[in-house]
Amino acid sequence: MGGFDRLNRRGAMEEFWQRWLSDNREAERRRDWGLLADHYAEDATYGWMYTPDEHFMAVGREEIRKYALGTEMAGLDGWHYDYAATVMDESNGMVIGFWKQRAGIQDEATGREYEIRGIGGSWFGLEERDGTVQIAWQRDWFDLGSTAHTFLALAASGLAPQGLLDRMSLDGPSQPGHYRHADLPSTVWPPVVGDD
Repeated sequence: MGGFDRLNRRGAMEEFWQRWLSDNREAERRRDWGLLADHYAEDATYGWMYTPDEHFMAVGREEIRKYALGTEMAGLDGWHYDYAATVMDESNGMVIGFWKQRAGIQDEATGREYEIRGIGGSWFGLEERDGTVQIAWQRDWFDLGSTAHTFLALAASGLAPQGLLDRMSLDGPSQPGHYRHADLPSTVWPPVVGDD
């Protein structure tokens, strides 16, 4: 994280993280993830893997706003991603957040909210730019099998909103930002944030 001395780096990261969590809650409340885009550097990258040869990657803040926080979140209105644990590495400017992905829809049979049971999370590389901490890169992971199970259970329940059903009917590889591994515009493993 360029521009931070050792004594101030942890505090700056913690302040950033509290803003990030607060803005996530606001995005969930508004059902508009696009407001998170301003946390990313102009040239940031954000990606994840669906299968070994189908990946998503957005390059630049506006692609992140349009695709990662836009089209990729279509049909997930009302879902929430509650961070359960956070690990910070101030020597490398990295944060890992583990989240639970819940649908905001109650299973009538159990009385519990539909959720994806597998572990999900985000790995962030942070840098100081223009006097603020920004996300230089983000990589997510999630349990695709558990995700598919929950989506199908919701569809079968008759409780899935039309937006989610529409999303499930899309051909994933043909969507904006989806790439075969060989064609990715940025690496699956992010660039390491250098040590000062």
